[in-house]
Amino acid sequence: MADVTRLPGAIFTLWEWQASGACRGADGELFFHPENARGSARTRRESAAKRVCGSCPVVHQCREHALETREPYGVWGGLTESERARMLGTPPHRRMSSVPGMTSGLASA
Repeated sequence: MADVTRLPGAIFTLWEWQASGACRGADGELFFHPENARGSARTRRESAAKRVCGSCPVVHQCREHALETREPYGVWGGLTESERARMLGTPPHRRMSSVPGMTSGLASA
């Protein structure tokens, strides 16, 4: 189960920026890769998501949120999970199904 203690409280003013996101209403699959996505397909998807972020009026708030909460998946604020992990000096997360002997859930790499 995810550690939600890092997430800000449920006060609308803390989340209000999300209503102005360029990604609002976009297909979530653009920002969150399918399990085991690799290579050029993943790179193309991440590049397309980053283009949306590039025109976003709240990209800085989004990036700050993702870094503060250590968002483990997806493109947030124009950064992939790997880019955020490098910035934070932490290993990227991976799905347990990619860990030998595990079939579901999350694991730290």
